[in-house]
Amino acid sequence: MERHFTRELELLKRDMLSAGALALSALRKSLTALAKRDIDLANQVIEADRVLDDREMRVEEECLKLLALYQPVAGDLRFVASVIKINSMVERLGDIAVNIGRRARYLAKRAPLPVDIDFPVVGNRVVDMLDKALQSFVELSSEKANEVLKMDAEVDAAYRRINKQLIEFMTYHPDRVEDAVQTMNLARHLERAADRATDIAEQVLYILSGTILRHHKDRDDAAIPEEPKK
Repeated sequence: MERHFTRELELLKRDMLSAGALALSALRKSLTALAKRDIDLANQVIEADRVLDDREMRVEEECLKLLALYQPVAGDLRFVASVIKINSMVERLGDIAVNIGRRARYLAKRAPLPVDIDFPVVGNRVVDMLDKALQSFVELSSEKANEVLKMDAEVDAAYRRINKQLIEFMTYHPDRVEDAVQTMNLARHLERAADRATDIAEQVLYILSGTILRHHKDRDDAAIPEEPKK
């Protein structure tokens, strides 16, 4: 039975990685649609969300089946429980990509705002965070998970900076308020995507150590476990 359970865990990890790859691809496409003002690509992201939704349900069913059949304990239980949470986070990332696609579609029909906002740089940072978070899950690497946690502060700072720029812009350009609000929403979705990548990294650290980082008052000051020595 142990051999069958180990095989099932590997299949679960593979399916979770596949779902993560779908979310990562959707996020990249939505950001490309934004940068190129490509309405067709934005529509593709929106229409493809159903595939990720279906994959989320499949992974959740697999997790519940493993819990019922094998009743795992200790590290195996933490792994399956974490996959359930990571699976939900990945589905939310797909929803965020859809929301970015919708804003990109709207803004593509409007004149560009005369505000120096470098969305490609922030977007690439968020994509890097998600990619590294997924790698940390596949490799069960605390080193990569910790890197994701440190990167989150940069995205938070960029989000605050963008908001400040847009609020100032709206003060002097009341005729472009709706466009500025849509742009602020876009920045908010990017910040949320970074948060979800951070959540995934925290779950990897939980799998490795049993430490629940979200319960720390200040995540940056929390004792983050290092890679176990081999």
